[in-house]
Amino acid sequence: MPSSIRESAFAELAPIAELSAFARQRPLWRGAALRGVAGRVGMACVVLTLGAALFGPLLAPHDPFAITGGSLIPPSAGHWMGTDALGRDVLSGVLYGARTSLLVATAVSSIALLAGTVIGMLAGYYGGWIDNVLTRLTELFQVIPRFFFVIIAVALFGPGLDRLILTLGLTSWPILARVARGEVIAMRDLDFVRASEAMGATPSHVVWHQLLPNVMPSIVVALGLLFGQVLLLEATLGFLGLGDPSVVSWGMMAAQAQGFLREAWWLALFPGLAISVAVLGANLVADVFSSGD
Repeated sequence: MPSSIRESAFAELAPIAELSAFARQRPLWRGAALRGVAGRVGMACVVLTLGAALFGPLLAPHDPFAITGGSLIPPSAGHWMGTDALGRDVLSGVLYGARTSLLVATAVSSIALLAGTVIGMLAGYYGGWIDNVLTRLTELFQVIPRFFFVIIAVALFGPGLDRLILTLGLTSWPILARVARGEVIAMRDLDFVRASEAMGATPSHVVWHQLLPNVMPSIVVALGLLFGQVLLLEATLGFLGLGDPSVVSWGMMAAQAQGFLREAWWLALFPGLAISVAVLGANLVADVFSSGD
């Protein structure tokens, strides 16, 4: 094909690629949806949990491991959430526990986001044997029971946040990979992708500059749901004594409250409320993003 004809064809395809990509992209921020009741409640829960995690050491009146009063003091002006069986301030434990839970959930979600997005997009775009290999790999990790996998890891290597994060991260990315793969398969034959390829764009450019912005909204929704699941799973592991004993966690506080449910209701109530608020916020925000236009 003569160069003048090729340049003319590319000139005609350029606006098609740009306009199609622009029309296909969905904004990550859905301000209109967040003005609803569910959006406001979800964002309030997220901000409250995030604020407790970021400013917990400044807001906490005491060290969470320090004995600051008598045993099993009910909520009062001196201890807003009471004290536990050892005389430790429950409010301080809840604030410090927010940092532990959000650290684990954020780190696990980051690992899952990176691995799931890369594997899913490569599998969906290239297809063929690459798709077969990566899909089988995804299915292999997806059938691994995360809970029992963590138990085995703790039994072999001992408790610790680093091992907990690594174990959960390696078993949490398949859902994001499947979402990314499905979205890419649905888009790879659309006009803006074909136009970019006809203009000479490399596969990496198409994947990361054309497809990724359009895939991210669906990934963000799945990531929000995964974030809530990890928060709940981390609390469950802490409740069973499989967390890091050197840091305070909501699950560990709930476990310590088991023997005092009748005479010290506040020991289980406040860590349980903290877990509920964090998980509810993540799920509501993800639901709002999934239903917004």
